[in-house]
Amino acid sequence: KTIVINDKEYTEDQLTDQQKMMVNHIADLERKIGTTQFNLDQLNVGRAAFMQHLTASLNNEENTEKAA
Repeated sequence: KTIVINDKEYTEDQLTDQQKMMVNHIADLERKIGTTQFNLDQLNVGRAAFMQHLTASLNNEENTEKAA
């Protein structure tokens, strides 16, 4: 297994235990960042949908009041 850091390839046996630990932390953080970005995308779409429904509801009330 090779790891590329700053355009240079390293094999696992070239890394110290501490460096391997840092690589594992970085990989875990990258996964968490990806998951968080995915969740943020879902939240933003959900918020936009609720805002759209709220706007439509308010417009319906205004149209109902004008018709009355």
